[in-house]
Amino acid sequence: MKEIYSVKYKRLNSSNGRRLEISPGFRGGRLHSSRPSPPSQAESTVALNTHLNPNFAFVRNDYRVRLVEEASPLHTKVNNLITGMYGARGLITTTATSSQTIAPQRLTLAASSGHRVFGTLTLGMDTGQGLMADELYKSEVDELRSRGRRLCEVTRLAFEPELSCQEVMATIFNVAFVLARDVHARTDLIAEVHPRHAAFYRRTMGYQVVGPVRMCPRVSAPAVLLHLCLDFARNQIRKLAGSETPSERSLYRFFLPAAEQKALLSQLTDTAANG
Repeated sequence: MKEIYSVKYKRLNSSNGRRLEISPGFRGGRLHSSRPSPPSQAESTVALNTHLNPNFAFVRNDYRVRLVEEASPLHTKVNNLITGMYGARGLITTTATSSQTIAPQRLTLAASSGHRVFGTLTLGMDTGQGLMADELYKSEVDELRSRGRRLCEVTRLAFEPELSCQEVMATIFNVAFVLARDVHARTDLIAEVHPRHAAFYRRTMGYQVVGPVRMCPRVSAPAVLLHLCLDFARNQIRKLAGSETPSERSLYRFFLPAAEQKALLSQLTDTAANG
């Protein structure tokens, strides 16, 4: 059985103190000084997953965030979560689970506690085969591409309300941002969300609405297109990560500080774990 390489995140007793703990399975306890070069925009998407440690697990408090492998029991649990959460809101779920089965250009993350998966998102890379958002917002997406932006998109975002909180959402987005920006050299993130959710993402993460309300046939519901510059996100993380200000509504205050971001990146790209 392969070991799970985990990065544990805990608060120290000292003010604002935090530390990363590496699980007993970690070999060497050092940060990697280099990582595989990110793929070019035209590069085959088959190469994307070869950059990653398939046994990665980020452990924080009583839950963990993992990469999801295709046809695994975890993949089944993610699809069940999507079906349940989308169905409860009256949304079509067939295409939400079948048309976005894990493909080389898409990486899925799952948050779980014990055996229960309660949060997920899928990160799609724009590597020449198009994005899901092209279906409704091709002109808006192409405008970003024309400016030389290297895009990725968030899809299949779902959290069980009774088990989730802002910290959980921030944690799974933190891992997604490292995958997008630091592993695959993406510059911008886009997402299609229900119009009533757009204000939340604008307020807590700085997304901007760049596409008008349109009906999304994949879930039979209205959507708007959101855009986030990952350089802006990085600056907000540097400014707010670890902030203890209760009035601060930004999710970035729950992200990891810079040094711990590096440790997270090292674990994600620890290809020695493939053996």
